Amino acid sequence: MPNNKTGNALGNQIIRSGTSPGANYRSACLGKSDKDFLNKLKMVEEELDETLYWLELIVESGLVKQELLDGLMKENHELLKIIVSSITTMKNKINLTRNKSKDSDK
Repeated sequence: MPNNKTGNALGNQIIRSGTSPGANYRSACLGKSDKDFLNKLKMVEEELDETLYWLELIVESGLVKQELLDGLMKENHELLKIIVSSITTMKNKINLTRNKSKDSDK
């Protein structure tokens, strides 16, 4: 990143959003319930998406060449796919549990 106001601002945003998913995932693993785990995974998804936004903005602004960020952007997409898949799995589990509970109440 260039050492100027724009480069520093975008670099700081990348540091914040890029490190947050790991901390939020760790927090999700300590979730008190399936719903808590799901909500924290959604935070991970949001932070990964935000990081991708900043990476795209850096490229679009011409601060860094696309080729230099391709690996990071690819890894970000892969992590997003994993987290979205985990969110879907957890939603299905919660819905299945809810439906079984409703069936047992009958």
